Formats: sequence, C-alpha cells, structure tokens
Amino acid sequence: MRGSVLRYTLGFIGVVQLILGLVFLFIPAQFAALVGLSVVPAWVPWMFAMFSARAFGFAYGMFVAMREPEAHRTWIVSMIIVQAVDWIVTVHFLLQGVVTLPQVSTASFLPIIFIGVLVARFPRRNAQTLASAS
Repeated sequence: MRGSVLRYTLGFIGVVQLILGLVFLFIPAQFAALVGLSVVPAWVPWMFAMFSARAFGFAYGMFVAMREPEAHRTWIVSMIIVQAVDWIVTVHFLLQGVVTLPQVSTASFLPIIFIGVLVARFPRRNAQTLASAS
C-alpha cells in the first residue's frame, strides 16, 4: 500500500505539471483572464513558455519516479522543493494582497498535501540496497 500511494501521488503530480506546462505554453492569457488576473505585459508569455518547459521536465520526472520510486528518489526530493517554494510564494503573494484565494485556488493547499505524501511515503533505502552500494 505504501508504494501505491506514492506512485499514484507521483502520477497525479505529473499530470498537474503536464497541464500547467500546456496552459502556460498555449493559453497563458486565457488562463489569467479565467482566474481574474489583470492583463500582463507582452513579454510575460515568453517567461511562461520557458516555465512550461520546466513543468514538462518535472512531469517527465514524476512519471519516471512513478515507475520505480526507489531508483528515482532525487526526482521526488526535487518535487518536494518545488512544492515548498510554490507554497511559500503563494502565501507571500496572498498576504501581500496581490492575488486572492479564489485566484490561487489549489495552489493554496495542494503543495502542502503533495509535500506531506511525498515525505511520508518517501522510499527509504533498505539494508540490501545499502549493502550492495558499498
């Protein structure tokens, strides 16, 4: 059960990253309008497109880790860091009044859930793995 919860979570995070990559590559202005954000300067879609490449990379990493979490723990650690930064930045901009809770939607709580599951289900090295590594 421990492994399946981790695998499902990694797969779900991978899907979320894939969706974010597609949104920020193809429809960033429409997404901003959908959540009620102001029109952005013309150069912002360039940065969003570059972000989308990273989202696609993390989606790939989550799908790789989903297949064999023990062998791809660095992808999991990387995503824990990404989610922590995402949540801290979201809270910062919420507290500054730049964005509202409805605008940030799931970014206000999903990173905490993802971090909790990834840390709780993080694949530990067993004695056999440690012995073969020495």
